Amino acid sequence: MSGPLEDSPIEDSSLIEGSSAATAERNRMTTAPEQLSAGLVLRPDGLADQQARVGAGGVELSGGRPASFRPASDLDRADGNYFVEGLPVEIHCHSMGDVDFSDFRDLDLPALDAVAAAEGVACVPTVYLAREKLSEFVAFMRRFDELRRRGALPFVPAIALEGPLLASHGGTPASTVWPPTRAEWEQLAGCGPLGLAYVVISPDGLTKDSDLHDRLGREHPDLPWIVRTLVESGVRPALGHYTKLEPKRAAELTYEIVDIAWQTESPIVGARVVTDHLFNDMPLTIKHAFRTRKARAERDALIAAYDLPSWNLADLPEQVGDVPAAIMRLCHEGKVASCINFDSEHVDLAIAARAVEVIGEGRVMLMTDRCDAARLGGQQLHREAENTLWYQDGGVVAAGSQPLDRQLQNARRAGVSEGRLWDLVSFTAYTTLGLDRDPWLNPARTGSFLSVAGEPSDGRPSYTRHAVVASAPVLDADRTDARHDRHPVVVSQA
Repeated sequence: MSGPLEDSPIEDSSLIEGSSAATAERNRMTTAPEQLSAGLVLRPDGLADQQARVGAGGVELSGGRPASFRPASDLDRADGNYFVEGLPVEIHCHSMGDVDFSDFRDLDLPALDAVAAAEGVACVPTVYLAREKLSEFVAFMRRFDELRRRGALPFVPAIALEGPLLASHGGTPASTVWPPTRAEWEQLAGCGPLGLAYVVISPDGLTKDSDLHDRLGREHPDLPWIVRTLVESGVRPALGHYTKLEPKRAAELTYEIVDIAWQTESPIVGARVVTDHLFNDMPLTIKHAFRTRKARAERDALIAAYDLPSWNLADLPEQVGDVPAAIMRLCHEGKVASCINFDSEHVDLAIAARAVEVIGEGRVMLMTDRCDAARLGGQQLHREAENTLWYQDGGVVAAGSQPLDRQLQNARRAGVSEGRLWDLVSFTAYTTLGLDRDPWLNPARTGSFLSVAGEPSDGRPSYTRHAVVASAPVLDADRTDARHDRHPVVVSQA
């Protein structure tokens, strides 16, 4: 891993290579399929010496399944193009292109699918829920399930919900933070079979320190009941939005939730618990982000003082704090899959990269927290001059703005190895959400070619990503039934 990094500010995010403005223009062009080939194939279980090319109906691989695989780390020493059996996954985002998720009732799912296909990603839209809209949300999930079963949403594999049980709402709209009753939790859990992948909850959401404590009554169940009810129905608790008053108790509750989830009968295959942003909205012993010029002036000295190379699982409580230590240890044990941001502004890139190293392979997902529109959950957002984040009134960070390909490049710059990158942006999400068994996202229909685009000064090749989306649907007039083109579309990205 490289040494401390300089997270330089970008004054105008429209100029960012890989930003929405840049990719929108680039996505008007496609690469001729016959121009793409590779002599290496990267899978979740390793790297194979195998030829990949784009054929008439999708991706064609030579020679069948290899008998053995090389370590993915060999990719850092390889020359030439390679193919990845998967698409990047937007695991947590709030709007893409012109498609706004602020109000799920207005969310145009087929339009979102088209935007995701044009960017060459799978998207899990993250929505908010006000209490009075619960019945409408259930109807929305039924509609989602119907469209997905008909093949109309190949690139929108699931839905996620941020809240409503949040101890500290942070940038979440206040109207969407509330304590559900038993009956309301049962309605939410019933959305699991319809495609609700995870619900963000605070482990300390029912404690006296929670913003919700004064609104709790006998009709509100305890935390073990909530976790069992969700997990039994296939909905993963996503831990986040902690208070910062009792870190040790919050860490204990984190372990308790995970133990309950794994003791519960469940249809979930893969991690039964995920987390929201690692290091954000939780008690820490370090300064994790440097978002202004003033903060960046002290960054290098602080990063050096943290002695990142010394971080280890045994000493994490003292090094980062009880809550992030609990999450990182549980990820390492394979019980949790955690999300982390690589925009350099939610979390410093050096801290994010070192956390990925300490946790190990297969348990971290890169999340963008991306919002392409200047609104979120019905509230207007604004930017400030020194970074690319979106803010609520009062200076509270609400969301990010950098898309996935930009953050993929950031992770490379932070020293994350090429093979590990695809754990972050694709393989872990596929395994966690069961996308590796999804009929629309299987490797014969979709995947990512990486072609060498140049040799940067650090000696590591730069790549252009070409997403193969062989199952892009053509909807009938009523936007429900879909037919699928046999011929693949190849979308070039940064």
